[in-house]
Amino acid sequence: MKYTFYKYQGTGNDFVMFDNRKNHFPKDDVRLVASICHRRFGVGSDGLILLEDDENTDFKMVYFNADGKEGSMCGNGGRCIVAFAHFLGVIKKKTIFTAVDGLHEANIKGDVVSLKMLDVQEIKEKQNALYLNTGSPHHVQMVKELKSFNVVKEGARLRYGVYGEKGSNINFVEFNKSGGFDIRTYERGVEDETLSCGTGVTAVALGMYHLGKTKEKIVAVKAIGGDLEVSFEEQNGLYSNIYLRGEAKQVFKGELTW
Repeated sequence: MKYTFYKYQGTGNDFVMFDNRKNHFPKDDVRLVASICHRRFGVGSDGLILLEDDENTDFKMVYFNADGKEGSMCGNGGRCIVAFAHFLGVIKKKTIFTAVDGLHEANIKGDVVSLKMLDVQEIKEKQNALYLNTGSPHHVQMVKELKSFNVVKEGARLRYGVYGEKGSNINFVEFNKSGGFDIRTYERGVEDETLSCGTGVTAVALGMYHLGKTKEKIVAVKAIGGDLEVSFEEQNGLYSNIYLRGEAKQVFKGELTW
């Protein structure tokens, strides 16, 4: 059988998408998912996402890391699946959908998708870093000379050395000339640097506000793959109404046979 797939990207974070409302995709096949995501022997992507029917919301998002294993919440993937659902006619301009970490609201206007993230109630301070969960676990650390920083080497060291086998995503941050922040991220599951990480960008925005590095509640964050914006409300250390905003675009459509 031939299976139609679509490739989407959100600020360079790319995903293979399948419309799985008829449950044809063999999602328990870890090796198949990993092979599709492989950049030499497959389509190539940071992850694979299935759009499925859901009884209580517009659709369900099922996300797999590039290693073939089902992952935690992916912010850019969430924005991309909203764009995909809009393309399929499943939604119009607004939606509520189900993901692994719960319900998400979103809206789409042109290529820009604004995704509501879950509330964040705790930011842990570590030596020279912060740790928080924005749907996925994130280590946030400010560094100097981010452009030349060895993200893969240091990210892997922290991902395993500090957080063990389960691990954490590792984000390195620096002020930029525009008054916002630059970010580079080592993602677990991909086990490499990615061009952008939505939950990481969200973690950086909240983390920089927590540290007093910004007083703004609309924070511009520049990833290698493009610009994102995070807006939020904060009261007594509780972060709510968190929105991740940026472009999400379809790259191409193809067919796979297995």
